Amino acid sequence: MPFLPSSFFKRDVITVARELVGMELVWDGSSGIIVETEAYTVEGDPAAHTATRPSAREFVKVGRAGTSYVYFNYGMYWLFNLLVKGGERDGLILIRALEPASGLDQMQSRRQGHKLENWCSGPGKLALAMGIDGTHHGVQMAGKGRRSGCGFRVPAGGRQHEVVADVRVGISKAAEFPWRFLAKGNSHVSVPFGKVKAMKAK
Repeated sequence: MPFLPSSFFKRDVITVARELVGMELVWDGSSGIIVETEAYTVEGDPAAHTATRPSAREFVKVGRAGTSYVYFNYGMYWLFNLLVKGGERDGLILIRALEPASGLDQMQSRRQGHKLENWCSGPGKLALAMGIDGTHHGVQMAGKGRRSGCGFRVPAGGRQHEVVADVRVGISKAAEFPWRFLAKGNSHVSVPFGKVKAMKAK
C-alpha cells in the first residue's frame, strides 16, 4: 500500500487525529496499527506545547506538515508526535498507542518481559518498542523527503476500527477537550474509553 501523502496532514488537526486511528505506522522494519491519538491545537489549547514553549511555536512555524516532533517527557520517555498544518487548525498529534503488526521480533527485543498488549499501550512504550528517540525529531514522514522505510499507510485489510472520542490523558489544563481518539474496545490502548482520571489544576 502507498504511504499517505503530505496533503493528508495539511488539514484540521482534529480531523487528522481521528483519521489516523486505524492507519499503519511503519518505522524502520517494524509497524503497528494506530489505535489511539491525541490532538493539541496551536491556538486556544493551554495544554499544548505551543502555549508554553517558544521552541514548539517555532517548530510549527518553520516545519512541514507530516514532520515528526519528538520530545523527552518527565526525564523518562521519548514521545512521538506529528506536525499538522494548513487546515482550519494547526497542531501536533501525539501517537499514543499501537497494535503491533510487523517486525515483531525486533519490537519484542526492546520490550522483553512484557505481554504483546503492553508493548505499545502508551506513548512512551510505543517509542521504546519502535526504537524512536530524540535523534528522530524533525524526520519527514510524508511527501518529498520522506524518510525511507518510514511513513503512514492504509493497512492491507483496510481500516477496521470504530473510532470514539474521549478526553485526553495526564493533563490538568483543557482536560475537558474530547480530543483523544481511540479504536473502540481495542486492548492495546493506554487508557480505555471513559477511564481517564481527572487531574487537579495547578
